[in-house]
Amino acid sequence: MTEYFHIPKFNYLPHHLRFRFDAGTSRGVLKSKTTFFLSAHEAENPKVKGWGEAAPLPKLSVDDIPDFEIQLSNLCAKFSGNDIPKSEQGILNWVSDNIPAELPSIRFAFEVALLDLFWGGRKKIFENAFFDNEKSIPINGLIWMGDRDFMLQQIDKKIAEGYDCIKMKIGAIDFDQECELLEYIRNSFSQEKITLRVDANGAFSAEEAMKKLEKLAQFDLHSIEQPIRQGQSKAMAELCKQTPLPIALDEELINLSEYAEKKKLLEQIMPQYIILKPTLLGGIKASKEWIDLAEELGIGWWMTSALESNIGLNAIAQFTSTYHISMPQGLGTGQLYHNNIDSPLRIDNGFIFYDHNKNWSEGMCY
Repeated sequence: MTEYFHIPKFNYLPHHLRFRFDAGTSRGVLKSKTTFFLSAHEAENPKVKGWGEAAPLPKLSVDDIPDFEIQLSNLCAKFSGNDIPKSEQGILNWVSDNIPAELPSIRFAFEVALLDLFWGGRKKIFENAFFDNEKSIPINGLIWMGDRDFMLQQIDKKIAEGYDCIKMKIGAIDFDQECELLEYIRNSFSQEKITLRVDANGAFSAEEAMKKLEKLAQFDLHSIEQPIRQGQSKAMAELCKQTPLPIALDEELINLSEYAEKKKLLEQIMPQYIILKPTLLGGIKASKEWIDLAEELGIGWWMTSALESNIGLNAIAQFTSTYHISMPQGLGTGQLYHNNIDSPLRIDNGFIFYDHNKNWSEGMCY
């Protein structure tokens, strides 16, 4: 017999996150971003709340739209007073059936808030070793775009902090200077010591991409994310077939919600890897679908946060921990903000873990 939550009210709270530095991407520089915390509680116990996060990524998320907050407010009002299945799969199914696919970050927020509530409002999302046993997850150290000196400073800092996987965003400065930075790392550390990834965010043209991939391959890279802009499936498929280094699809996966569309894309392009960002892809259930398809086709994958606060990052880390993973994940973005939510998430020597000796912030999100 199916059990149900009775949710008298969904609430949300905007929070303006401020970056510690100008975060450069090929789509511009981010200095701040607004995220939205979603809460849910049962009628029987209003003090126990589940918290989720809707964090559309500017200029990239499908739901980076002018009326985003209105849409979120309307959905909170629409589903307040509803009965929702009281099981993990029931929650995921209910969200996918009721929250439009065109609002992927809101889907993720409802999933996480309800799963947190299901587990008693403890910021636990699943049964997983990350939360239950404080099992750490290897992560990459992210090098943001900027001038040469700024990027060099970040590289030295990440290596000093113990990261053995470095991911460098490229496409903002002169390509030869970016290659010099990669050469700087390789001159000191072999691929056995430091794994190198690069993320082009679609910065290369289809015509120049192969020549640049050949030059980048000299630095024994693990992979390159999204060398050309999404939507060029034929050109991307040709690159993946002939590439001298593994290619990972990232932006290419955005805005595909139907199973048949996802399957067609992966079968057509056959990348070496895909990158999973639940906030952009439609949440946990949608990301599970991508993983199942990738594994059926022999395509590798890893998980990456998409500039969420620690609320969203915690959920993504726990979701990741439900799988047997070995390669570094992209889960280090919690350190980016002056005013993140204090949490038990800790990073040490290139690993993220959940420290039960620490508490979540008391106040707006607790």
